Amino acid sequence: MAGLGWLTPRRRSATARSVLAGEAAAEAARKTSVAEDEAALLPGTSDEAAEEPAFPVAGDDRAAAFFDLDNTVMQGAAIFHFGRGLYKRKFFERRELTRFAWQQAWFRLAGVEDPEHMQDARDSALSIVKGHRVSELMSIGEEIYDEYMADRIWPGTRALAQAHLDAGQRVWLVTAAPVETATIIARRLGLTGALGTVAESVDGVYTGRLVGEPLHGPAKAEAVRALAAAEDLDLDRCAAYSDSHNDIPMLSLVGHPYAINPDTKLRKHARARDWRLRDYRTGRKAAKVGIPAAAGVGALAGGTAAALALHRRRR
Repeated sequence: MAGLGWLTPRRRSATARSVLAGEAAAEAARKTSVAEDEAALLPGTSDEAAEEPAFPVAGDDRAAAFFDLDNTVMQGAAIFHFGRGLYKRKFFERRELTRFAWQQAWFRLAGVEDPEHMQDARDSALSIVKGHRVSELMSIGEEIYDEYMADRIWPGTRALAQAHLDAGQRVWLVTAAPVETATIIARRLGLTGALGTVAESVDGVYTGRLVGEPLHGPAKAEAVRALAAAEDLDLDRCAAYSDSHNDIPMLSLVGHPYAINPDTKLRKHARARDWRLRDYRTGRKAAKVGIPAAAGVGALAGGTAAALALHRRRR
């Protein structure tokens, strides 16, 4: 990671750190792309598709979709689920698990990303993984996905991602979660890859520091911009999906922004700009026509079942 010029936060402005985090995420994502056969997913654009435009546009190899992870694709925050899995494997003590549990409860109740809670979670995760090998955490991450994450994927959002894949477009997760965790989730969902927070490692061992800053807010937009440039994507033809007003910079970057399970600020912003909305937490109808109908099938039932299961476990 030394080649990326990592510097401590005190020596770079917030904007510079966002750019650095975005560029690091884009580089990591390109190196860990999980597409099994990209060529098969990118057929040539047909004249028929051009005459009868639809969205997603089939065969448009300069379009892609970018999905936020926490509360957009997955119920809750990936880093909290990851912490639960590490506790089960005795990576840390019960006192730290209590903190993770409180952060997860807050996230579910508030439905938004609180900067202080997210920073606390990040610092906890970095201290826990320091000194461990990247390969070890990747292997454990596969197990944690099956234990804590697989049943928390929103069926509706998953269907939206599949619609882009079926159209021959690439689909990327864009998240503040560690890039290794995000890459595992992307692979399990059959997506192209993931942009995530890059933790510094030396000789395959985590140092306990980040490259730049967490991939959050403006840093996500920088990551998408960097990846688009590297992959020759036309952002005006791309789509982005998120639940949080913190991701307005990323959503504003593309020609097709979507508010999914939006917080209050994002809902207001999206309505003012006539963006498409979909809320899988309540079963509300999309505010605009154009989201595949299949996306809503089973979403409400799945979300309700997951919420009831969580309630039973906490009693």
